[in-house]
Amino acid sequence: MVLEQIVLASLAVSLVSFAGVLTLSIKDKLLHSLLFVLVSFSAGAMIGAAFFDLLPESIEAAGIENAMALAVVGIVAFFIIEKFLFWHHHHKHHHEGDKSEQPFTYLNLIGDALHNFIDGTIIAASFMASPATGMVTTFAIIMHEIPQEIGDFSLLIYGGFSKTKALAFNFLTALAALAGAVLTFFALPYVPGLNAVLLPIAAGNFIYIACVDLVPELHKERDERKSLAQLFALLGGIGLIFALVRLMAE
Repeated sequence: MVLEQIVLASLAVSLVSFAGVLTLSIKDKLLHSLLFVLVSFSAGAMIGAAFFDLLPESIEAAGIENAMALAVVGIVAFFIIEKFLFWHHHHKHHHEGDKSEQPFTYLNLIGDALHNFIDGTIIAASFMASPATGMVTTFAIIMHEIPQEIGDFSLLIYGGFSKTKALAFNFLTALAALAGAVLTFFALPYVPGLNAVLLPIAAGNFIYIACVDLVPELHKERDERKSLAQLFALLGGIGLIFALVRLMAE
């Protein structure tokens, strides 16, 4: 019975990835005019998730020294991954002459898959504690994922994905929650320290993407009014995650 609840909850969280479909009704011209603001929100959400959610949980699970060390490992690891993706992108562009996706889109997908996997582990652990705790946790994760999935969908479009491809890849990465939940259900009794490793690495990934890839893109906007809108969107992303984390803690 518990396994069925875990699977259903994980599928519900995965289906939130289709929140990006809400942007399909927006005309391309209007959507692209809003992309910088949506990217700002995504950057804020990643910063908020890293510093208000993932890192505090990492410190609690692994201790401050281990958590910070693993976060740095995450940052360095994704720096190396991005260097490879950048080379691959440049190589492909040079020989095929076509427009391909920006490297940070795949970094975002990797980070999302890891984040969703961790969500799955949290769902499984909470349902194994009690059904009530599992339902409350699942609801909190869904509320956390809705704005982030919309931002991620927009980010993939901004990075060169088509709308259909962005929606499909978003859903595929969301299914990592199901994989994480099922694996945790069977592995948690044998690998109790799994979250203590994955959480800080995910935090390092989010910090890297937000500060290295997204924020520099925001600096390309020179219009004062649009820059102000970006600032409010960035703060809005941070503030919303902070509020959701506080809500989850109550």
